[in-house]
Amino acid sequence: MNKKSNKIINDLVIEAANDGIIAVDQNGKIVLFNKAASLMTGISQKKAMKAHVKEVLPETGLMDVIASKKRQVNQAMKFPNGISILTTRMPLYYEDQCIGAFSIFKDTTQIEKMAAKMTDLQRMKEMLESIIQSSDEAISVVDEKGNGMVINPAYSRLTGLQEKDIIGKPAHTDIAEGSSMHMKVLETGKSFRRVPMRVGPSHKEVLVNVSPIIAGGMLKGSVGILQDVSELRELTKELERTRQRLRTLEAKYTFEDIVGKSEALRVSIEQAKLSADLPVTILLRGDSGTGKELFAHAIHNASARRYDKFVRVNCAAIPETLIESELFGYEKGAFSGADPRGKKGLFEEAAQGTIFLDEIGELSFSAQSKLLRVLQEKEVVRVGGVKSIAVEARVIAATNQPLEKAVKEGTFREDLYYRLQRMPITVPSLSERKEDIYELSYYFLERINQEYGRSVTTISPPAVSYLSGYYWPGNVRELENILGRAVITMGPQEKIMEKHHLPVLEADKPAPLQMSAFNLQTEGLEEQVNKIEAEAVLHALKICGGNKTQAARHLKISLRTLYNKMQKHKIE
Repeated sequence: MNKKSNKIINDLVIEAANDGIIAVDQNGKIVLFNKAASLMTGISQKKAMKAHVKEVLPETGLMDVIASKKRQVNQAMKFPNGISILTTRMPLYYEDQCIGAFSIFKDTTQIEKMAAKMTDLQRMKEMLESIIQSSDEAISVVDEKGNGMVINPAYSRLTGLQEKDIIGKPAHTDIAEGSSMHMKVLETGKSFRRVPMRVGPSHKEVLVNVSPIIAGGMLKGSVGILQDVSELRELTKELERTRQRLRTLEAKYTFEDIVGKSEALRVSIEQAKLSADLPVTILLRGDSGTGKELFAHAIHNASARRYDKFVRVNCAAIPETLIESELFGYEKGAFSGADPRGKKGLFEEAAQGTIFLDEIGELSFSAQSKLLRVLQEKEVVRVGGVKSIAVEARVIAATNQPLEKAVKEGTFREDLYYRLQRMPITVPSLSERKEDIYELSYYFLERINQEYGRSVTTISPPAVSYLSGYYWPGNVRELENILGRAVITMGPQEKIMEKHHLPVLEADKPAPLQMSAFNLQTEGLEEQVNKIEAEAVLHALKICGGNKTQAARHLKISLRTLYNKMQKHKIE
């Protein structure tokens, strides 16, 4: 190969190189300026050739190399156009004489960008790891082969397993009962939610959510989050306790909570729904324990007043001397022992909401008169006051007494009766809708299971048939109590309630009370009368399953009188 050919090849190689190359003679004139140098500096080859290097690129440092005759290796610099480079400069010798210098340089701008990107990725990775490690959620990650990659401290606290037990081990290592959901994700590429299983040496009961990890369109692993079922149960109980605390000022139930499909119940529900948004006073009628309060809650929640207060008042449970001050409030100094600042009544407390007057038949005649004024004039006068106060609360009343009889006997105002009777709704007794017993039993069993930590799933047909043969004086409330007693007597592992689990239920009413014989030689008449009276009250409560309203009806006395006698004889 001749010299001409060698020169052509050298020139082609230099021009094709990705690195920038600049060469100058001993006077500083540029004798070589390849294409890559032109692209990096933004200076054309034509302009650069034969020009002095300080005129074109004064910062190259090539003249310093010629003067010092020493090479400079991997020097960083930046061209005026913003391109960063890494350059090596060396002197050129011919027969031991320095005849110039040259510089070879690389564009490091892209390298810097890539390095910055890698730094950002590293920071993101560190941040992600920090989030996982500090999370209160128990997290487990496996790779595409199903081997453990990451667990966090919350996972170790929940399962009792450490990194040495999981990292690099198969996905099923932590499972005590159930299948590996990580492997199902890797097999299907799908997510799974709220899968129950037990994990770790203590067989901890958990719910698992798992999802695939996709990167670059490829399945790279699976991530799982474990939830402690015991914590969820405790939260549910706390929510229920909170709801119970708010029950007096918040309607808890809706029509969806009224269980049953019998025709008698369906008619009552349709009437209640129809009346919910009508500006009319409602009277709920029916035996004690049928669910009148449940209907009152549902009517309130179906009305436009559902975002306002729901105030519940048991008229029979408030002493007669206090009922007016409780309902209508009192002014300061109205009576001895009163709050010196006075007090708002429950009608004012209810504001734009609903006031539920349970056992309204027990109101005194005086309180009935004031209630009639509230219904007619939409205003109250506090005890000891003269000023009328406007009230907007909607009234829902309830009674288990035959008010028609009370009107005839003069114990209930006739005008108030007709005012309440504008929208009467009768809630059927359980004996009128025995076809609902199975559905009610299933509903109550779910509640009882949650309360007692049991898992009774259903009730057998013979047991339902047995319950259907009873006359149910205590109605739905008595059914719930009987089911609760039966669950307590069942074994922890029993799932189905059978007839033999239920207490003895009589198809007919029990025999009447056999009164104690008089013994005037040892006790006076008053002591004998009190003794018999106490026995009669206890017997009535026993045969009525503790239902005070039914007991009062059995004794042919008012509910308030029964409360007074129970207090007198210290009967709980």
